[in-house]
Amino acid sequence: MGGTRCVTDPAQLLPPPRLDLSNCSLHSVPLELAEATAAIVLDLTENPLTSLPNGSFLGFTHLQLLAVPAALECPGGSDAWQDVTVDGSIRQCRGQKNPCNGSAELAWLCPENSACAPDGPGLVQCLCDSPFHSYKCLREGTFPVLLFGGILGTATVSLSLLLWGTQRRKAKTP
Repeated sequence: MGGTRCVTDPAQLLPPPRLDLSNCSLHSVPLELAEATAAIVLDLTENPLTSLPNGSFLGFTHLQLLAVPAALECPGGSDAWQDVTVDGSIRQCRGQKNPCNGSAELAWLCPENSACAPDGPGLVQCLCDSPFHSYKCLREGTFPVLLFGGILGTATVSLSLLLWGTQRRKAKTP
């Protein structure tokens, strides 16, 4: 994909939408890659990568071309991409499919009161519809911040006073 540039500081990465990390002697996907979710083209070829962990491309919703060593599968599997080609030592994954569109085997079921949203190749997230929140979007209304804060504050102050009172006698006075 041209012009190799290996960096570990995310501030020095080629600006999105294109990242070229080919021939950088990467043995694993760099953690800094998580900061480049706006990338449209990503080249990881000519690296001794042995696997692509499932969460490596979490948030990469705009990624349209991913080039990896031919020995590796495309993240999310071949079903997560419109076109997967192998040319020599390079596997190209083109055009992320939307796993939320309900077509083929990729259809994803979110709980009631929520909507499916893509979150990277073969990855989805279920976002609660307003005004629902909490686990599986089962609670309606807003989070009870005052009640939660009041109970937490009262418990903290009570426990602090109890410990202060019981431990005070052990403190030596000058």
